[in-house]
Formats: sequence, structure tokens, C-alpha cells
Amino acid sequence: MGYKAGMTHVVRDLDRPGSKMHKREIVEAVTVIEAPPMVVVGVVGYVETPRGLRSLTTVWAEHLSDEVKRRFYKNWYRSKKKAFTKYAQKHSANNGAGIARELERIRKYCTVVRVLAHTQIRKTGLKQKKAHMMEIQVNGGSVADKVDFAKASFEKTFDAKSLFEENENVDIIAVTRGHGFEGVTARWGTKKLPRKTHKGLRKIACIGAWHPAEVMYTVPRAGQDGYHHRTELNKKIYRIDTGSNKASGSTSFDIGDKPITPMGGFPHYGVVNEDFLMVKGSVPGPRKRILTVRKSLMVHTSRRDLEKTSLKWINTASTFGHGIYQTGAERLQVEGPRKAKPVYTA
Repeated sequence: MGYKAGMTHVVRDLDRPGSKMHKREIVEAVTVIEAPPMVVVGVVGYVETPRGLRSLTTVWAEHLSDEVKRRFYKNWYRSKKKAFTKYAQKHSANNGAGIARELERIRKYCTVVRVLAHTQIRKTGLKQKKAHMMEIQVNGGSVADKVDFAKASFEKTFDAKSLFEENENVDIIAVTRGHGFEGVTARWGTKKLPRKTHKGLRKIACIGAWHPAEVMYTVPRAGQDGYHHRTELNKKIYRIDTGSNKASGSTSFDIGDKPITPMGGFPHYGVVNEDFLMVKGSVPGPRKRILTVRKSLMVHTSRRDLEKTSLKWINTASTFGHGIYQTGAERLQVEGPRKAKPVYTA
């Protein structure tokens, strides 16, 4: 899971034989997703039933940070902050016999094992302090192997580099930008009625026949637009790096200290200091929205998907004022030092 920081654009040479742009420079839009390492804090086992999977039991780690405990409170400030205090005693009581008993139940009865992991939102520049949580399925080996792996991962972190690699195609799951209640013209793009139409022209003239006396689901209607759960497929990863790296925005053609954060920071987000993914194109949602990045479910065989990309230049100019300088050092070299502020004395 990561947080959408913003967009910029890159220049690269297209390596696609047969294309008219083969071996020529192209400009592409990219999205930067800040993804601090996630922490494994639990494991949950599922049993198969005639009505689908049912969770059998959940085992938590001994130590949980406040950012994940906030997830279980509506008002953290007014609460007594006692969450998981009794549960932590189970780890120490009788050498953790109660925890071992629950893990043995998962080994004996369950067929699906998933770990519980949360984001480290405090490492980002976001105002929110409550971490986001998700279940991640553990695959490979027997159920006992999965449980042992999950137990060994408690309170440990895993980063994006350990899961994904550059030039890999991934899927992005997110909630789109919300637009509230919209009419049919904005929501479905229907043609506006003539100017002198009675009672409005951003409407549907006929919503159906007399018989059958019902409105078909295919007829455009007004309602909620945006804020929908969407999964976008095949987003190629152009770069995986750490924002604190001074050369995270540099390339072999554009050497030097150049971080991925543009001058002045990403508008309405700030500075990217943690691990980040740079993916081709846009992703759903506004800035700061939580995104889920997963392995692609498709088998990629096309030349476009298998193409190895090599970036020549990454734009890090200010995207707020559309600046012309890529770094502060470049601006200082061209414009010189700024005029000193006057000092007023009484």
C-alpha cells in the first residue's frame, strides 16, 4: 500500500522495433506513489465452508504501534488507550502457550493463511496518524509452512523493492476522485437537449416505453459520480527508489544530485522522503489517497509489456508555478544569490 504523491513527466528512448517512434525520444506522464515499508502485525486463518471462506481465528503480534491501535478507536484522544494490553500478556503468560494454541488451530483446520500488515503513515508528511491495514495472502508450501513464515514475520517490515522490480507490470487498486451527486450530462456524457426544451435541457427526454412499464438499467440516470472502487491493470513500474536519496531523480544522461521531489514539493502533498514507486500514466484518486499495488494477474507476452525502459530525464521543476529550474542549485547558478532581507532596528 502506498500514498499518491503527484505526477510529473519523463523523457526516454522508445525501444519498440516496428514502431514509427523506434529509437526516438518520447515524453510520458508518470505518477509517484510514496510507499514506506509495511509492518506485519498478525496472521488470520480461513476455513472453507459451503458458503465460502470463514475466518477461524486471528493471532496478533506482541507489540503494536500507536498508529495501528488508532485503527480500533473512533476517538483516540479521549480513549484510555488500553487496546491489546491484555492480549500482549498472552505472549508472556506460560511462555506464550495461548498464542501457540491458536497457531496450532490454524495449522490443523485452515486452508488459507493471510498476514495482517499496516502502513507506516507517520513516516509520510500526511496529517493523518491512523495507519491503513490490509490482509496479504501467503502462498507456497504447506499450511504449517505458511503459519511459521507468518509468525516469523511478526513486527518485521517489508518494502516495495522486496516485492516488485523495475519494468514490471502491476495493478493499482484505489477509490477514484469523488464528484458527488451529478446529473446525466456530467455523469454519462449524454447529449444536451435543444435550447427551448421545457423544464431543463441537461436531461434524458424519454426514459423508457409505456410497456414494459419500468426504467431499464441501461438508461442514464442522475446519481453518485466518482468515489468508486476501481482496479487499473498493467501499470509499468519505471523506477523504485528512496525519496531521501539525493540522486533518486537522476539518470545516466542527467547525472548529479537531483531528488525525485520537485522544487517546492508535490502540490498539496509535500516532500517524498520514503520509498516510492514511479509508474507509467495516471492512477485513480486525488493526492494523498491510499493505493494498493498488487502483482499483475495477467501473463504478459506483448512487446510493449516486455520492453525494458531506460529513462533519460525526469522532470523535477516546480509543478505548482511551472518553474524552469530542475534544482535549487541550478536556479542559484543562473539567478545568483537572493537579495538579503533588510534588518530593522528599533
